[in-house]
This record gives sequence, C-alpha cells and structure tokens, in this order.
Amino acid sequence: MDLGDAGDSPWGDVPSQSSSKPAGTDDAQGSLPGSQDALSSQQSQPSIKSTAGRASRGPVRRLVAQPTKLEAVDDPLGPLGPLGAKAGPGADAQADDPPAPPLKEQVVIRTTMPQPAQQKRPGPADPHQIDDDDYDRPAGPRAPPPVQAAQPSPVRPGGQPSVSIEQAAKPSFQITVGDPHKVGDLTSSHIVYSVRTRTTSKGYKQSEFEVKRRYRDFLWLYNTMHGNNPGVVVPPPPEKQALNRFESNFVESRRAALEKMLNKIAAHQTLQHDSDLKLFLESEAFNVDVKHKERKEPIPTESKGMLGSFGISVGGGSKFVEQDDWFHDRRVYLDALENQLKALMKSMDIMVNQRKAMAESAADFSASLHALSTVELSPTLSGPLDALSELQLTIRDVYDRQAQQDVLTFGITIDEYIRLIGSVKQAFSQRQKAFHSWHSAENELQKRKLSQEKLLRQGRSQQDRLTQVGAEVADAERKVHQARLLFEDMGRLMRAELDRFEREKVEDFKSSVETFLESAVEAQKELIEKWETFLMQLDAEDDETVFYRPPVIQTADNKVAGRGDTAVDRARATIDEDSD
Repeated sequence: MDLGDAGDSPWGDVPSQSSSKPAGTDDAQGSLPGSQDALSSQQSQPSIKSTAGRASRGPVRRLVAQPTKLEAVDDPLGPLGPLGAKAGPGADAQADDPPAPPLKEQVVIRTTMPQPAQQKRPGPADPHQIDDDDYDRPAGPRAPPPVQAAQPSPVRPGGQPSVSIEQAAKPSFQITVGDPHKVGDLTSSHIVYSVRTRTTSKGYKQSEFEVKRRYRDFLWLYNTMHGNNPGVVVPPPPEKQALNRFESNFVESRRAALEKMLNKIAAHQTLQHDSDLKLFLESEAFNVDVKHKERKEPIPTESKGMLGSFGISVGGGSKFVEQDDWFHDRRVYLDALENQLKALMKSMDIMVNQRKAMAESAADFSASLHALSTVELSPTLSGPLDALSELQLTIRDVYDRQAQQDVLTFGITIDEYIRLIGSVKQAFSQRQKAFHSWHSAENELQKRKLSQEKLLRQGRSQQDRLTQVGAEVADAERKVHQARLLFEDMGRLMRAELDRFEREKVEDFKSSVETFLESAVEAQKELIEKWETFLMQLDAEDDETVFYRPPVIQTADNKVAGRGDTAVDRARATIDEDSD
C-alpha cells in the first residue's frame, strides 16, 4: 500500500500497525501487502523499538481485543467472527461447545417446585397480586403449575393400632364384685355379692349383665375349673373364716379378693373360654343350672378328672421322684417363696395391729384430755386442751384408715400369692398323678402282652381267646399313648403357666408396693397438716374461743405480745426455740 510505503499514517506508526495486523488476519486472508509490511518492519526494527513506539502499541492492542470480547458476549451464536474471518484459538474452542439455550434454563427454573419465589424476583413487585406469567413466561409451551408437597394427615396417628391383632381379637372382660349385704336368718345368714360383667365376647347373650353370688359359688367355680383344666394355675378364692366373718373390714377384704380372682380368670387365655365361667357369670338360676349340670356331667374330682375321661385309672403308686431338673428347681423355689411370704404376712399383721393399737391409744388420750378440759376453770387452758382432744380423735381416724389401706393394698396381694402358690402346688400334684397313670397304663400293657404271648405258645386251640387278648392289647397301647401325651402336654402347659406366674407376680407386687407407699405418704401428710393447723391456733389470740374459729393471721409483733404464760404457751415457746 502507498501509505505503508510512504510512512504517512494518521496514527503515526505504520510499521507497528502492519506488523500487528498480520497476527490477527494473516491466516485468514493471506494478502500480499501484509507480507511486504512484515519485510519493511524487519528492516526498520531498531528505529521502531523506542519508548514512543512501545507506548503507541498499547492502545492498538486494546482496540483489537475489545471488539473480540464484545463479539463473544453479544453474539454467542456467531462463531465465525467479523466479516466471515476465523477467530482465534480460544474462539474456536468456544465455538465447538454446544451453546446453552437460555430459554430452557428459564423453563427448568420455572417448573422447579422448591424455587417458586426466584421466578418472580426479576420482575417488578405486584401489589395487586396479579399473575405475572404474561410478561415473564418464556416462549414455548406453558409449564404446568407447581404442585404443593403432601401434608401429613391428622388421622394417620389415630389409625395406627395400639395393640396387636391377636390382642384385639381376644375378648375383654371387666368384672366388678360389689354391694355385699347380709341375708338369711341367724342359722343360715351369709353375705351375697353383686357380680357385674362387661364383655366384648360373642359367647354371651349380652354385653353387660349382673348376677348375685355367695362365697360357696366362687368356691365351686374354683374346684370345677381345676378339674376341667389340669396343669393350669387357677386363681383361688380367699379362705374361709368362721369368726368375725360379718365384720366390715373382713367383708371388704374378701370382696376385693373375689373381684381380683374373677378378673384374673377372665384374663386367662384358656380359662376365659371355659363353659363353667360362662355359667357362673351369666346364669340367673345358678343353683338349678348347677344341679342340672351335675346330673348330666358329674363334677370331676381330684381322683377322676381328665385322666378318668380317657378310661385311665389314677392311683398313687410309688413315691414320685422328679426326673426333670427344671420342675425340681421350681418346686424348691416355690417352697422357699411360700415360707417368705408367710413370714411377711405375719409381720404385716403385726404392723396392722400396732396401727389399730395406736388408734385406740389416741382415742383414750382424747377422752382424758376432754375430761381435763371440762374441770379446768381457766379458759386459756381449757380451750387448747379441748382442741387437742379433738385432734387426737382425728389422728385415731387416720390410723384406722391407714391400717385398713395397708391390708387392702399390700396385705391382700401377699395373701393372694400365698394361695396362688397352693394352686401351683395342686397343679404339680396333678402332673404327678398323670405320671403315675402313665406308668400304670404301661404296667397294664405289659400284663396284656404276657397273656398274649402265653396264648400264642399254646397253639390254635385258643383262637377266640387270642382275638380277645389282641383287642385288649391294642386298647392298652392306646391308653398308654394317651397317658404319655397327656403327661407331656401337662408339662409344657405348666412351664408356660409358671412363666406367666412370675411375670404377674412382679407386676402385682410392684403395683402393690407403690400403692402402699403412696397411702403411707398421704397419711403422714394429713397428720402433719393437722398438727400445723393446731400450732397455728396456738399462735392466735389467747382466749377460749380461738379454737372454734379459723386461725387469724397476725404479725410477728402481735404474736409476741399475745403469748401467755400458761403451760401450753411455755411448751409452744420451747418448740419454737428448738425449731430455730
């Protein structure tokens, strides 16, 4: 070019421009003037490398770099560069990558549920709550509306079963024994109880019913269920008592024991299905129904029970020697537990008698104080004495009530498990009888087999007798098999019953001890409250009417000024000094 040859340039640096120009456009255009400019730039290199020349090259490089960056940002879809020329190596690499469409990114953000608030952030605030999808919705199909997250249902926790399916399928019983009252004349008087039952069992005619029963009816139920269910620990009724059987405390303790017995029988998974329990709880004419049942099915006694129904003779046989170590250890444990519970029951009776003696002593002390207050002429002394007499009567009532609560909470549990151990021992004796019956059946089978062998040695002359003896041998083998199965089933059943006995024992004693301690604490709190009330009355005005109206709250100065010089006042002052 002429301007390059002459050296005239509006920028004043033609060689630098010609040398910089081929760096960006030589590969793309390959023009001849560019090569001539490069040759001329090499000849004039010493004159170009000056301070002024280096300063003039800086702005030229910025002018060349700026349009390249602006083109990459402003036109991402045009990788060819300006005027169709190729861009630099960085531009080629950027052009090879697929461009990210901005519209698709907006649609993804638009349809994402956790970021609904970020969509409206670029747009202006809408005070009228108008949907801004018209101006900020991208081109293309409309995105579906966001779906809210599922909220937990409030019915869900209540719908979960609180008990297992097996427990829900079992019938429930709620039995109460109450309203004890005396009936009959002097020779046939007895106590009759009302037995109220509420059940969900389908085997009963109604869900709620009530019958009248006396003590011997409970005893009949216990003996009958023992015969019907060998090996099962049947909860026993309280023992008989000939003396003071109409006393209020004894009647109440027997009522509570009978109620507990029925509820435990009804809660047992085997005993609750017994037909005799249904007869006891539901029959209106109980005595007539029992007599009719005994005529049809005699009551199985201890010698004839389940074994007698199989035609197996029950005999005492020789002395039973336990072969199972597990049953032997349980028998030793039950003997030791029974002795300990009897000793505890004896101590419990002594403590209850002491509480009753303290109640009687408090009553005697109250009578003496009241007699002294009637002969005392000074009203300042007769009033406190009479109030203290009334306080002793209240203390007597607390002692009596605490003694009765001890019997009904802890004493009744001790007595119940002493009787339960007797029921367990009775189940042990039934197992021993089953063992003797099994061995008796085996001995009978051996005798039948010996007779059969003797007939076989005699020949065919005794063919009829051989047929009869063969039938007897088969029957004896059947009885041996049944007796052995009964003994083994009774052993498995007793293992389960003893495990249940242990679990219920822990729960019952824990509950009884907690109730016993709570009643003792409440009794002591009541006594402390009574004594504090009496001391507050002593701190009130010193006249004869202060103990017959509510205590008056006074200041400390009035208390000191109103304190008298009587024996009660001096005792009160001594108590205050000791407490300080």
